[in-house]
Amino acid sequence: SVVFRVGLLASLRSRKLNGQTVGIMITASHNPPADNGVKLVDPMGEMLEESWEAYATILANASSDQKLLEAYAKIIAECHIKLEEKAKVIFARDTRPSGAHLTSILAEALEATETEYNDYSLLTTPQLHYITRCLNTKGTPYEYGEPSEQGYYAKIAASFKAALQGRQFSGSVTVDCANGIGGPKLRELTKNLPSPFDGGLGITIVNEDVINPDRLNFQCGADFVKTNQRAPPSTHAAPLTRCASLDGDADRIVYYFNDLDGNFRLLDGDRIATLAASFIGDLAQSAGLGEKLKVGVVQTAYANGASTAYVTQDLRLPVVCTATGVKHLHHAATKFDIGVYFEANGHGTVVFSDLALKRLSKCEPQSPAQSSALETLRALIGLINQTVGDALSDLLLVEVILAHKSWGPKEWDLTYTDLPNRLVRVEVADRSIFKAVDAERKLESPPGVQAQIDAAVGKFKSGRSFARASGTEDAVRVYAEAATRSEAEDLAQKIATIVRHAGG
Repeated sequence: SVVFRVGLLASLRSRKLNGQTVGIMITASHNPPADNGVKLVDPMGEMLEESWEAYATILANASSDQKLLEAYAKIIAECHIKLEEKAKVIFARDTRPSGAHLTSILAEALEATETEYNDYSLLTTPQLHYITRCLNTKGTPYEYGEPSEQGYYAKIAASFKAALQGRQFSGSVTVDCANGIGGPKLRELTKNLPSPFDGGLGITIVNEDVINPDRLNFQCGADFVKTNQRAPPSTHAAPLTRCASLDGDADRIVYYFNDLDGNFRLLDGDRIATLAASFIGDLAQSAGLGEKLKVGVVQTAYANGASTAYVTQDLRLPVVCTATGVKHLHHAATKFDIGVYFEANGHGTVVFSDLALKRLSKCEPQSPAQSSALETLRALIGLINQTVGDALSDLLLVEVILAHKSWGPKEWDLTYTDLPNRLVRVEVADRSIFKAVDAERKLESPPGVQAQIDAAVGKFKSGRSFARASGTEDAVRVYAEAATRSEAEDLAQKIATIVRHAGG
């Protein structure tokens, strides 16, 4: 079993790190209910260190028990792991039917390696990341919080209230929980928040059926909304009502609404990033820390060009583009004092550097306005789950910002106009021949293909396009944007034809 082998790897990782706690999450996120997967979490709540991904692949692909033992021994030797060192692992799962069986297999691997473990049962993926970090920082100057599910709710709820600074909400928000783990966990979180009768946020929860497993991610959830560009059929929200959709393990969120003419308007990860960057940048200026805190935004090539222009030209903040994948964005965000990163699919967070935390802690306000901005910034540190993208935390962050700005979804949508775009999947004989560089925005091979793409793009107003090989199948994904929808479609098809010919 792959899960058994992941248990072996987690025990070695913990021993290598002198007994620090490593996390394992059993989930397949936005995928169908029959699928399942596993994620490893390093001690500070971040993704598994990239150099160890190769070891995971070696263990997973071992063709026999003997080969597995040999691979296990090789990792021990290469990493100079002391087996007498204690190992600690925590794990949890989402609501998929196969989860309980897989965690029992995981426990067998941990017992076989004499690893101390704790089964947290049902959690969202971000909750497991949070608890992992809390356990490893407890009793240190970097203590992150109480290492429990209730500690998670208490920290976020208290920070939410502090960040609001008495602001009022404009209407309620309808949250589609993808019939996944986010439903019951959002219910628990709301128990810790002020009720609408006490001036709190009104949250209407839909798609929270975790009893019928086949309903998970079925015609609902963040991936459904982003892919189909429409609200889940079960939402039934009135025009101009704020709506949000989580994914199956609650680490992604996208917002959307229907305008007065019934048109669907998506407020995706790009929109959340620009909203957060705008608010945090303004707060830093208002707190008198504009010159001392470098706020920046991290995007991938899939970010809409209009969002990039808005950040650089209107907000006057720096933007860095990285390869696709949360680990790349998170790493780049840590280079800023306050780094904001979101993928267009709604996965993202905000990261505060140690220097930023120090300056925010020691800053002495010189006016009531500076004091208010400083208090809000400090509250955001606790509200935002800095370990990983967290749909529940990001939901409350967006609501805080909209309350401060006195905005509804319409005002948020008006900050910039997305360039029309198109994403096309092209099947190829061998995806490995497509080698991307420059944060996956250019192809260095096959030779000459990028020149053909550049020539095609140059014929379109506001044109931009790139081709990126899939990580899981023999296919290449082509992204294109242009001034009009028909031009974006035309450009995408032209680039797809170039790719198809190059890929045989």
